[in-house]
Amino acid sequence: MSDLIPMSHADLCSIAVKWLKREPSKKGHGCDVAVSEVKTGYTGEIPDAIGFRRKDDHRDGSVVVEVKVSRADFLADSKKRHRHEGGVGSWRYFMCPEGLIGVDELPAGWGLLWVNKRGHVKPQAGPVMQRSYGPYVEALREWRHDTDHEREQFILVKLLSRVGDVEEMNQRLKQAYSEQSRLVKRVNELILERQHGRSHRGYLDGLVDAVTDAGGDS
Repeated sequence: MSDLIPMSHADLCSIAVKWLKREPSKKGHGCDVAVSEVKTGYTGEIPDAIGFRRKDDHRDGSVVVEVKVSRADFLADSKKRHRHEGGVGSWRYFMCPEGLIGVDELPAGWGLLWVNKRGHVKPQAGPVMQRSYGPYVEALREWRHDTDHEREQFILVKLLSRVGDVEEMNQRLKQAYSEQSRLVKRVNELILERQHGRSHRGYLDGLVDAVTDAGGDS
């Protein structure tokens, strides 16, 4: 992305998806799945970017990033119905070009991500500001929103439906994992056999040397 070309809404949506998948150690949320501009139903919000994390710990949940490239767009956002009646995202952020939105302008519970001209994300507010584990866990709890799980389920099912026959893929993955386990087991067996063979040959070589030395001394 050139420093001379202003970032578009699409540019920032793409950056947001990549950021959602960034590991917490690198000031991201470590989402397993992240997509841009997917409807939450036939009516309702269309988050600019949303990610889902599922690793069975306190960091699991959904993360929404709303992209703003103008002040007018940001100021109009507060009028959206889902900003006052539910909405998706266990954690929520605004993303904008550097300096467009100030931390003091954020609605309660929202984080802020600035993007500089090089396309680098610079967190300004939100749980990702915490680097230490304890404060990070506490921040996740404090910044968490009640999310519309039915809308989020709609997104996930819609995404899965685009993949094709999910059960067929599930069976293929099971077979692939089974074959992988079999091959790993066989490789380990061959390694042990090779090590045992070397040990056995070493014993025989030592025995021959001992007999030879004994014959030379007689």
